[in-house]
Amino acid sequence: MRERILVADDNAPIRWLIRSLLEEKGYAVCGEAENGTEAIEKAQKLKPDLICLDLSMPGMNGVEVASVLKRLMPTIPIVMFTLYENRVGEALAQSVGIDIVLGKENGTKLTESIAELLSRKDADRHETQ
Repeated sequence: MRERILVADDNAPIRWLIRSLLEEKGYAVCGEAENGTEAIEKAQKLKPDLICLDLSMPGMNGVEVASVLKRLMPTIPIVMFTLYENRVGEALAQSVGIDIVLGKENGTKLTESIAELLSRKDADRHETQ
């Protein structure tokens, strides 16, 4: 079964680009959200294997969304794919449970990081069985 990924970004062309990158690598994009509230609602409904969040979204930003999602769904990996990649942002992101912070200029790194997180999640699941 293909891993299912939720993509949350307020920019429709960026969502399309992320979807294209992920589908090219064999992942299924189970849903898209254009703001933080919608991301939380869709994550609860769709139960994705991984969530890809933008930092800057209307309503709730990506860090706020990740904080809520980690309380609701603590085992779901979260990748923050943002224009604002920096050390301070990375430290803040990790403090709320974001697994990886990546700059949007590198789509190849996005798909590599997602593959790594999903294989780690799969290995953890097999160890607990």
